[in-house]
Amino acid sequence: MLDVHLLKLLPYGINATCEHLIPQFLNSSILIYCLTLIGRPLIKLSTMNVLLIEINPFASATTPISLGYIAAYLKSNGFGVKILAVGEDMSLSCSNFHELINTFKPALIGLTAYQRTMLYVKGFAGLIKSIDNNIKIIIGGPQATFMPSSGFTELADINYICRSSGEMTVLSVAQAIKNGTPFSNLSGVSYKDSDGAVYDTPELEGFTDLDQYPSAYLNDVFDYSHMSEAIMLTSRGCPHHCIYCYTPQAFKHKITFHSVDRVIEEIKWINKKGIKRLWFADPNISFKMERVIELLDRILSENLKFEMWMQTRADLVTPELMKKMKNAGVKTIAFGLESASEQVLTRLGKHLALDKVVQAIRMAQQQEIEVELFTIFGLPYETFDDAVKTLEFVKENKVKIMGNTNSQQMQIYFGTHLAGHYKDYNIRPLNTDRPAYISIGSQYETEYMKSSDFHKIQNMWRANSLDGGKRIVS
Repeated sequence: MLDVHLLKLLPYGINATCEHLIPQFLNSSILIYCLTLIGRPLIKLSTMNVLLIEINPFASATTPISLGYIAAYLKSNGFGVKILAVGEDMSLSCSNFHELINTFKPALIGLTAYQRTMLYVKGFAGLIKSIDNNIKIIIGGPQATFMPSSGFTELADINYICRSSGEMTVLSVAQAIKNGTPFSNLSGVSYKDSDGAVYDTPELEGFTDLDQYPSAYLNDVFDYSHMSEAIMLTSRGCPHHCIYCYTPQAFKHKITFHSVDRVIEEIKWINKKGIKRLWFADPNISFKMERVIELLDRILSENLKFEMWMQTRADLVTPELMKKMKNAGVKTIAFGLESASEQVLTRLGKHLALDKVVQAIRMAQQQEIEVELFTIFGLPYETFDDAVKTLEFVKENKVKIMGNTNSQQMQIYFGTHLAGHYKDYNIRPLNTDRPAYISIGSQYETEYMKSSDFHKIQNMWRANSLDGGKRIVS
């Protein structure tokens, strides 16, 4: 039976700005996994504790590598850390969450924020403050980085918005709270002080050598008993200028790297824990061809047996690389197609020719590597016929329409070029009265396509989908 107090967690109304936000994952009990403190007994109360929460009611609870990095960095600096991952396949009651807060006693709680989860974030923040109003709350992630500070007006329970490197920023906030000065000498955040005044602080730079961050895996941040797949990062960032994408702007169009030695050390550790699938989250893992070849050679020479998922640009692969990927255990490779209409594709800032995508698909298929194609519709200058071309392209190239290949409407997020210049592309937002913490998202029409056209295209994709088009990609 649903705990009545969980009504505090429910979205405050379903409207055009936040569709699909239905709390299916909330139920009457909490999984033991959620109460596991990074594989250790509860931290002594003399240690200041930080709770990091990932909320994704649209997918199974996963091990968030981003929070893993933050947890490992906090742990290495003397803080107690716990990660709570909330997904559609788990249950969480108000009473158990209350017990978790009262037992662990975090002084700081971090919530990962996405456009589609903002009402859940707001609900959780309200519940936390109702349990202990002294707990400070910071939000981070894609929705937070470029969120206007005016968002504080409608986020009454949020104290900080993370603007810079998650590890560095959360540590600086945690140290300030520990020192008894939670709103002094801060960097990397916007914050609202005890009087309600809002301040924006200078940026805080992260390490350019990613090996300087302690490893979430080597430091046993995760509970491996509940992992079937390990999410890996060998690099961060993207140097390109795609007008619809958040990542290049967030990382200032730069890429930073782990050494191959560090990555292999982590893979060996994961192998010892019995995990047999690796999901590499690098946007372009083959950006440095010689580096990914060295990584694959090391996996082969160390006789590390994994099934792997990777993604990269279609113009960053060769037949030789595909063969090596196959030998090393890569089962699936994903490419960003976006649109199969040349007249649309050339205007996205992606600088990728359609024939390169075709060639990359062929290279992968010749090695019997499964291909996934990221596509979006509702792009600037795209007509209905252009959108249909993308679906036909995927089918003609014998790419299975399932998983990540299921298409979705373009989302206009904070920080993207489109968010700041949507008028230049004749995009008309429909959610003009949205809260300041919500971006345009999918609530828009373009010069050539209306909402009804978007629904038609979505239905066409679903009709051709092998898994019902249920996957939601951020």
